[in-house]
Amino acid sequence: MTTLKLAIGSIFVGFAVLGLKAVAYWMTGSVALLSDALESTVNVATAFAALIAIRIAAKPADADHPYGHHKAEFFSAVIEGVMIIVAALLIFREAYQGVIEPMTIDAPVEGLVVNMLATGINGVWAWVLITRGLTQKSPALVADGKHLVTDVLSSVGVATGLVLAIVTGWWILDPLMAALVAVNILWSGSKIVKESVGGLMDEAVSEQTLADIRKTIASEAGGAMEAHDLRTRHAGVATFIDFHLVVPGETTVFQAHEICDRIEKALKELLDDAKVTIHVEPEHKLKKAGVIVPD
Repeated sequence: MTTLKLAIGSIFVGFAVLGLKAVAYWMTGSVALLSDALESTVNVATAFAALIAIRIAAKPADADHPYGHHKAEFFSAVIEGVMIIVAALLIFREAYQGVIEPMTIDAPVEGLVVNMLATGINGVWAWVLITRGLTQKSPALVADGKHLVTDVLSSVGVATGLVLAIVTGWWILDPLMAALVAVNILWSGSKIVKESVGGLMDEAVSEQTLADIRKTIASEAGGAMEAHDLRTRHAGVATFIDFHLVVPGETTVFQAHEICDRIEKALKELLDDAKVTIHVEPEHKLKKAGVIVPD
């Protein structure tokens, strides 16, 4: 399934889950179930944001955006994180009202059954989004999936609180559980924002990926002497790599070009959407640092 189709699927799943949770709240009047439904409204809104971002990110480079539109997905993830935080604040407000005026819950068992059905749907779709998002290197899909995971955990917490309230008769547990849900999604939203800002700030690839890049350059740069000033950044599915390649003074332009082509091909095999820029330098630019090419 393509990234675009997954984003569209998230919208339909979001509406289905929101509808079920709204029914559960309507049946019970539970503040905790209301908090769960409020979080699902964010799911729907962010699914639309992810769809728009993915469509923009898929556009090819143009005169105004010569490096492509890959970062659009990071904007979507930031928006999602902010909306999660807003939802948490709304839930805090409802929880406060519930603590001030605790209310008994109508049809709690029936409401829980409906809510758990919605939770099951969310859990399956979260797994699909995260696994496919990682495979397709889509920050928007991964962020959407991680958000759904927090939604699932929140729903389980809500169900636990309602069961305790039913067993003990302490109905104040209902708004208190809603407050705990708000704390959980507030933490989740701040984490998503932090990760997405890292992408917008041209954060380098992970240490493991960088080590793989260095190893690939060293193994494919036969005929060169070293590669230094290696820099990386990632933007959505694209990974940008640039470095200086030092070649012996007697190397012809053709030979240097052949070396660069070989390295670039290997890096693109390592990272599907690698964007490689290599600056060739003569022997006197040797720094004896960076990636040393074995003889």
